[in-house]
Amino acid sequence: MSVESLYPFLYDGAGDAAAVREQAVRSTAHKAAEILELRKRVLASSAADLERCAASMAAAFAAGGRLFAFGNGGSSTDAQALVRLFTRPHGGQAVPAVCLTDDVAIVTALANDVGFDNVFARQVSAFARAGDVAVGVSTSGGSENVVRALDAASRLGAITVGLAGYDGGAMAGGTVDHLFVVPSDSVHRIQEAQTTLYHVLWTLTQEALASS
Repeated sequence: MSVESLYPFLYDGAGDAAAVREQAVRSTAHKAAEILELRKRVLASSAADLERCAASMAAAFAAGGRLFAFGNGGSSTDAQALVRLFTRPHGGQAVPAVCLTDDVAIVTALANDVGFDNVFARQVSAFARAGDVAVGVSTSGGSENVVRALDAASRLGAITVGLAGYDGGAMAGGTVDHLFVVPSDSVHRIQEAQTTLYHVLWTLTQEALASS
């Protein structure tokens, strides 16, 4: 299939290039305004919870706690970015943090031997302890392996943090200590707002560590 067959209005000579550009500009501006409004709304509604979560995380790190983050697909890359943020804080205080999707050998071994639903829970059970922090990222809030890992962390006495979209999914009815829900049904908007949430959480945690 050629590019021309996918976008005939750009190649058949009959399209109005100026109109196409104008439509693209309008669409881009609309999307930018949409995510900006959603980010502002989520931060406003979560402000007090973010402060409480950051204070709890800072206290855990000050006492020697570690951060474990996990997610699937795009949420896995967000978990990786979150870990890099906490371990390389650009002038702030670095904290020990691990993304549970980083070790491909462990992930594939657990997926093959015990099932993909347990790839994070088994790692949490093996590595985490009371006083650590577990952060699960899921667009839907219903990823089984993320929910199971948060439950395992909770049983160990770790602080649990969830980032979800839609209505929170299974996370909303579980044992998550600090849950932040992006009220949207767009995967793109959810993930963009979740990025803002964990950057703000990092900033607040750094401020709490600096003042302790």
